[in-house]
Amino acid sequence: MKTFTRTAITGVIAASAFITGCASTSSGSVYSGGQTRQEQTVRMGVVESVRQVTIEGSKSGVGAIAGGVVGGVAGSDIGGGKGSTIASILGAVAGGLAGNAMEEGVTKKQGLEITVKLDNGELRAITQDADENFRPGERVRLLSAGGVTRVTH
Repeated sequence: MKTFTRTAITGVIAASAFITGCASTSSGSVYSGGQTRQEQTVRMGVVESVRQVTIEGSKSGVGAIAGGVVGGVAGSDIGGGKGSTIASILGAVAGGLAGNAMEEGVTKKQGLEITVKLDNGELRAITQDADENFRPGERVRLLSAGGVTRVTH
């Protein structure tokens, strides 16, 4: 096995781990450190409807950079002289595109759009991770602080 292949495989594994580790959550049950010890507004209501949605994956550029590096390294070992330079550039571009697609795919997740009729009659729709089940007619709380609202039981 050539050195560039081992390097490419190691790079892809490291990039995958890094991308997965960077994925943020929009769960109703997970709080960031900055959200703790903050007062939240609590509103009560009843679930009107629940719709499954897909929460788009992140596009931070980490996947593109990692893929570009791996592709460039792999391409540099092909040919010699100008051929090696061209292969390196093509490898970096292809790797960058593949890495970007990989990052988005790894961080994409299933979510719920939960429409709640508040006790005051107003309707609110909140989208969050599909890590809890909600059913129409179920009584829930909407917790809001700092522009973030979550639905909880």
